[in-house]
Amino acid sequence: MDPSFIDDLAHRLAAAAPQGLTALRTDMERNFKAVLQSALARMEVVTREEFDVQAGVLARTREKLAALEARVAELERELRSGG
Repeated sequence: MDPSFIDDLAHRLAAAAPQGLTALRTDMERNFKAVLQSALARMEVVTREEFDVQAGVLARTREKLAALEARVAELERELRSGG
């Protein structure tokens, strides 16, 4: 995940604090950032790039499976027809 996304989200959360808490915003932002990073790490979130790579692997695997299924069906037809 893009680190700037977490920074931006933590900043927006801290900025949403009431005006009376302005002095605490920096500390709140730092704490929000730590909590967000920890939560995302526990969720085992993958990057878009990792997801795209795995989607490509899955697509190639499906293509190979379809080709193998077609070949097995062809061999079964040949076997039934006597060769």
